[in-house]
Amino acid sequence: MAEKNTTHFGFEQVAVEDKAKRVAGVFHSVAAKYDLMNDVMSGGIHRLWKRFTIELSGVRPGDKVLDIAGGTGDLSHKFARLVGPEGQVILADINESMLRVGRDKLIDLGDVGNVQYAQADAQYLPFPDNTFDCITIAFGLRNVTDKDLALESMLRILKPGGRLLVLEFSKPTHNLLEKVYDTYSFRILPFMGKLIANDSESYRYLAESIRMHPDQETLKTMMQNAGFAETRFYNMTGGIVALHKGIKP
Repeated sequence: MAEKNTTHFGFEQVAVEDKAKRVAGVFHSVAAKYDLMNDVMSGGIHRLWKRFTIELSGVRPGDKVLDIAGGTGDLSHKFARLVGPEGQVILADINESMLRVGRDKLIDLGDVGNVQYAQADAQYLPFPDNTFDCITIAFGLRNVTDKDLALESMLRILKPGGRLLVLEFSKPTHNLLEKVYDTYSFRILPFMGKLIANDSESYRYLAESIRMHPDQETLKTMMQNAGFAETRFYNMTGGIVALHKGIKP
């Protein structure tokens, strides 16, 4: 059987080798207004989702943390304060524009000395085995071409007992909420993207990419298959967002 050479870009099928370039174009486009759009799109609730992720991470002074798809640095900022001067946070993102915005933001917030930056692909993380106490990826896994490969790469670089936390949009748990959410995603969200960021198409892709992402149970199984133990997930805002956690044995 021929190896599958296409994958999804939102609802569109594209060549596997083209997806990363298409996703990069989206995030080059939205980087400058990313924080503003997050606040507008979620009504600020994304801050609560991220706060819960921080609380569940168990990060302590002296820990080494990798924030994959760290974007504009919301999680990295909090982790930098938790790990202290003896710890280390690496903000990693495949997209140069997002990484630049995140770096400038963290420097302005005074997060220097214990924060480093890496332009890195989640599928091929350029770090030694058994390096990190905690890895987070927030609203980034759905954009990765080969999610199984990325999960295996994350497992490899975690220390035994290290934690992976995947914060991502997921499947609403109630039918009525799902219908309301669909209306919001495909009618209101692209309009807001056009109004605020002058880019409706990128936000239409973001809505489509959420629908193509594995649901809660499927992602939990993928983490188990990659080798994670004690995997579980926590639904937030009626399942619109879920936080998955797994431990490296």
